[in-house]
Amino acid sequence: MKIGLVSLGCPKNLVDSEVMLGLAQQAGHELTSDAAGADVLVVNTCAFIDSAKQESIDTILELAQHKKTGACRRLVVTGCLAERYRDELKREIPEIDAVLGTGEVPNIVGAIGNGVAPLQFFRGESRIPSPNSLPTYIYDAETPRLLATPKHYAYVKIAEGCDYKCAFCIIPKLRGHYRSRPAESIVREARALAARGVKELLLISQDTTFYGVDRGERGALARLLRELDAVDGLEWIRLLYLYPTTIDDATLAAMAECDKVCKYIDLPLQHASNPVLKRMKRPGTRQTYDTLLTRVRGRVPGVALRTTFIVGFPGETEKDVEELCGFVADHDFDHVGVFTYSHEEGTSAHALSDDVSAATKTGRRGRVMGLQKRLVQSRLRQQVGQRGRIVIDGPSADHDLVLRGRLSTQAPDIDAGVYLTNCDPSQYRLGDFAEVQFVAARGYDLIAQPADML
Repeated sequence: MKIGLVSLGCPKNLVDSEVMLGLAQQAGHELTSDAAGADVLVVNTCAFIDSAKQESIDTILELAQHKKTGACRRLVVTGCLAERYRDELKREIPEIDAVLGTGEVPNIVGAIGNGVAPLQFFRGESRIPSPNSLPTYIYDAETPRLLATPKHYAYVKIAEGCDYKCAFCIIPKLRGHYRSRPAESIVREARALAARGVKELLLISQDTTFYGVDRGERGALARLLRELDAVDGLEWIRLLYLYPTTIDDATLAAMAECDKVCKYIDLPLQHASNPVLKRMKRPGTRQTYDTLLTRVRGRVPGVALRTTFIVGFPGETEKDVEELCGFVADHDFDHVGVFTYSHEEGTSAHALSDDVSAATKTGRRGRVMGLQKRLVQSRLRQQVGQRGRIVIDGPSADHDLVLRGRLSTQAPDIDAGVYLTNCDPSQYRLGDFAEVQFVAARGYDLIAQPADML
């Protein structure tokens, strides 16, 4: 049958989608990007915040129309929304034929057919979860997987689940307890990806620096980075989703010493006001964050720092926002994302009064992002005239003769990039690396020309 899949949400969800595509292809099904011509449509959903849930519902309803007007015979809903609202989805949207939670990824082949078939053997733990149990599944190096990213980079999920109890977050209930993959499995997957032409690995989990701790393997992430650094064919190894209390000196040393490990740390801090951090049930304080960031910059010279914040959490005051702005100004982050608080049932914060209005949340987000934009633009102007090495991600959406690229300090999709002008695009392939000189700055982006032309 022809199978079409829409993947929503984060890169961790995308890896699950790639596994489902790989399993479907291995079972002999044909994959298609044409929803109207698909026999079976799959929506891998997100349910982290209200806007993500709404996008998931809208996508399900949109694809459900193809059961009336197209070739579609079955509609399968998977992922976090399915894990969170299984019974409600079945009841409210009768067009849905099968619902698979986050722990039932291997069941996709059965769901595509006329019911959920028994689980097959994929080495990774893959039992069918009992009602109300937490998911336990995680894929491994032998699990079929069809990459949905550009051919030169791939996400590698090194662990699944989360053991933290942050007040605003539903992830532990949707993904289960933290569970690390064996390093040997990750390295084998990395070698296979490099053999397929992947040049950049993005290591992901809910807390990447907690890797191995659940298995009693202290220092496991540093050892893994050094093993991956020796994999032939790889150019960049990037860490995403680090937690402020689990960054150890061994990891920082590996980052500083391994040539292929990007000097890039993605560290979601969520806030900088101590009262807000306490209500959020975050383990740090403004003071410990100050110390951590100073230590990171001292141990990894030239490191790029990315973080995210939540504004509008219950009880947040103007004084708290002033504290946050001061923190942003003090540390001059390379990349900042700011989200407005979403009042989610199933979280401990839901018991608090959502006492910050939507308009105030939006205004506070704009205030922090406005400050960050001014700081970034000042830094980018200082880079004009310097040189750097970028990877080519493809043509610009604005002009066929302009190429999009990234520095090692920029992650795909979430960070700004570099636009390469005054070049012959036919001389560059997707995933090529190029030496460039920065000639201008625009917004969050740098404009560059080939270094050999200057």
